[in-house]
Amino acid sequence: MKNNKRIYLSPPHMSGEELEFVKEAFASNWVAPLGPMVDAFEKEFAQTIGVPYACALSSGTAALHLALRIVLGRAVGHRSSVIGQARSAEVICPTLTFAASANVIVYEGCRPVFIDCSPDTWTLDPELLEEELEGCARKGKLPRAVITVDLYGQPCDYGRILKVCERYDVPVIEDAAEALGARYEGRPGSGDGRPVGPGFAGSFGVAGAFSFNGNKVITTAGGGMLVSHNKEVVDKARFLATQARDPAPYYQHSAIGFNYRLSNILAAIGRGQLKVLSERVAKRRWIFDYYQRALGDLPGVRFMPEASYGKSSRWLTCMTIERQKTGDRGPKTDRGPSGVVMGIIEALERENIEARPIWKPLHLQPVFKGCRVRGGRVAEGLFENGLCLPSGSILTEDDLERICAVVRKQVLGF
Repeated sequence: MKNNKRIYLSPPHMSGEELEFVKEAFASNWVAPLGPMVDAFEKEFAQTIGVPYACALSSGTAALHLALRIVLGRAVGHRSSVIGQARSAEVICPTLTFAASANVIVYEGCRPVFIDCSPDTWTLDPELLEEELEGCARKGKLPRAVITVDLYGQPCDYGRILKVCERYDVPVIEDAAEALGARYEGRPGSGDGRPVGPGFAGSFGVAGAFSFNGNKVITTAGGGMLVSHNKEVVDKARFLATQARDPAPYYQHSAIGFNYRLSNILAAIGRGQLKVLSERVAKRRWIFDYYQRALGDLPGVRFMPEASYGKSSRWLTCMTIERQKTGDRGPKTDRGPSGVVMGIIEALERENIEARPIWKPLHLQPVFKGCRVRGGRVAEGLFENGLCLPSGSILTEDDLERICAVVRKQVLGF
């Protein structure tokens, strides 16, 4: 009988230990808001990635938003009368990423400036970043911050990025939403000039943001984490995330706050998931290697390279299929994925298998029309030729064989 079960791109993968923590939370009657599971999850998470401070939040976007708000100096005393006064301020962001990385810039009344990715890593190009900062310095208008993105589990080149940002005194915020468990193996300097050794993604810059969405390496069903080496940053994040309530015997607010904290039940799930983090990363790397062995010989197929300076978590296995080498077997799209990419996605969907194109560059998104971009051709090429394959750690070898058979047949045309 034909196996037609649904294969998702990156589904949740429970270990069984989560339920014990959830039962403990129920037994204590700590459901929400906050509670001892949140406190423990923050402590254990910080220890896992090698930072001293962490704040559990409702999403990775919330973590990124609060990090930027704090860097912009709006953590305290940001009254509604002054909101939006920094409309001309700019924040740099890679163009090849999910929209949330740039949405938070707009939340804060700033303008995104997009930078292309490096063809060697698919992450923020340090050379183009340096060119942009040099140009901004000549005009006397440096950006307020740089948001880096550890794309598809691959850390950015922090040795080079932090060095150039420190030269111009521009703070770095690390969007590590897709990269929990990935490592940077180089020796960058921190944003404050303090030398640091190799470390996990999210531990560089002023603050790091993680996501526990259902499709990530580990999940809390929905949630995120802000981490930092700076206690003041995390204290401010915790204050803002709980509606910025002042320490008074009544409800008083001298800053605009948010309802961004994580519930005790979701933190309980996170504690169970965190125990199997290394296993989940190892499985996703094994899945990448399987695909590379099974499909790497196909004409025009190239897999996302692993940077020489680090170790990717391989959150998603991504590959490119160059049209001129494989032909064009599918519908053409205007400034979108190639026909062969869409043909593979559609062929997989007919077999009840989910796959997706690479992120559409943000400088091509209608909502960001008019924003400045430096470069862009590399990201556009990856969007045209790129494909994300099912990568969940729950996949079996039979699942992978089924996926690869469809891809091979579509690419080879038989």
